[in-house]
Amino acid sequence: MLLSVSEFIGRFHPVLVHLPIGILLLALLLQQLSRKEKYAVSSPVLKLIWLLGIGAALVSCITGFLLSNNGSYDGTIVSLHMWGGIAVTAVSLLVASRIFSGRLDALYKASSVLLLVLIIITGHLGGTLTHGEGYLSGATEAEKAPAPVVMPAGNIQEAQVYNDMVRPLLQARCYDCHGDKKQKGKLRLDSPEAILKGGKKGEVLVKGKAEESELIKRLLLPKDNDDHMPPKQKPQLTKDQIALLHWWVQQGAPFSKKVKDLEQPEKVKSVLAALQQPATPGAETDAPETPVEAADPKAIEALKNRGVVVLPIAQNSNYLSVNFISAGKVNDKDLSLLLPLKKQLIVLKLSDAPVTDAGVSLLSGMAGLRKLYLDHTQVTDKGITSLQKLERLQYLNLVGTSVSFNGLKQLRGLKELKTIYLYQTGIKGNEWTALQKIFPGVLIDTGGYHVPTLVTDTTVVKPKK
Repeated sequence: MLLSVSEFIGRFHPVLVHLPIGILLLALLLQQLSRKEKYAVSSPVLKLIWLLGIGAALVSCITGFLLSNNGSYDGTIVSLHMWGGIAVTAVSLLVASRIFSGRLDALYKASSVLLLVLIIITGHLGGTLTHGEGYLSGATEAEKAPAPVVMPAGNIQEAQVYNDMVRPLLQARCYDCHGDKKQKGKLRLDSPEAILKGGKKGEVLVKGKAEESELIKRLLLPKDNDDHMPPKQKPQLTKDQIALLHWWVQQGAPFSKKVKDLEQPEKVKSVLAALQQPATPGAETDAPETPVEAADPKAIEALKNRGVVVLPIAQNSNYLSVNFISAGKVNDKDLSLLLPLKKQLIVLKLSDAPVTDAGVSLLSGMAGLRKLYLDHTQVTDKGITSLQKLERLQYLNLVGTSVSFNGLKQLRGLKELKTIYLYQTGIKGNEWTALQKIFPGVLIDTGGYHVPTLVTDTTVVKPKK
């Protein structure tokens, strides 16, 4: 009973903690304004405000300590926040003692500045615990990038089910409350060991029995249900993403198997097919015959942590395909993560990413790149210049960009180029013919397809007699 009472009292901390912040900041402001006669506040009122602020800080420390003991928080942030709260209380006592004794000396001034700094830092740490890292920029880590929907350019059958599908989903939607910095219900989902261990109420995963696993059951509850996960105010998983997690658990929740190693019911096959990047006629990209050493695991991990999908291009091959489509807001600097993979990277998908010419210039060192998606990016003729060094390039997608005839003709030296997609670009009518002469034997796709309507396409529906 004592534990439940302490937990109940601790839950008031997020509400009470705002009182000392507001009161102590008001006390500091009024104390400073009182130096001018027209803004002066009576000494008894100031002392009362300081006493209220100190009392609220003390109560917040107590409730915060009780809340931290329920096991929902872990790591250095909660410890720093706790000691920050204690420091705020102690320094506010020091400032008040100088005021009450009438000694507004150098120690009073220094401690006042220190108190202001401590309130800001401690408040920020509290916000990080409550809302997740990055809350000041308007999004937590889980909300910065949408939950990854795996859409690899490589063979999805070679994908690691946990590392390439399950873990990115959990990272994007669950780590905020069940990660290394915070564990609601004493549950962590950021490692295989933690997932299998479960939380305060026991196991959350029953291998081979998705319907009996709390991890799946809570995803399927109505959003208004208090036990629904993620909470209704948080971004939710899609039906396909839930289907993937359900399939993984039903198959025994393996942490090291590939997609091809698991049984694939028809429903899951359709989900996997939707995630698989479809093959494009004339754009086949086989792995080079010359073998290459394996890529640096740390470099691959850095990309995956950014939400990027990295897959082998073929079974038992060290050549890689990289897909940024699930990485959320991508910037030019993110492309620097590709530099350690310049020997292994042969397929790169940057579709719809806000990549500019500066980012594309980083690709000039990817000499082995064979397939490049730059459709609906911000690349211009200037960026196209950077692609002249990609002598192995076979496929280039520039749909929806501002690239013009003058920019594209700079690539005439790419002898292995087989396919270029140029729909909705800056190329004009009579320039298409000129392009075909510059790139003889290259399939230049202009889009704007027209499908003829045949008589056999029409179905006549007659009412029943």
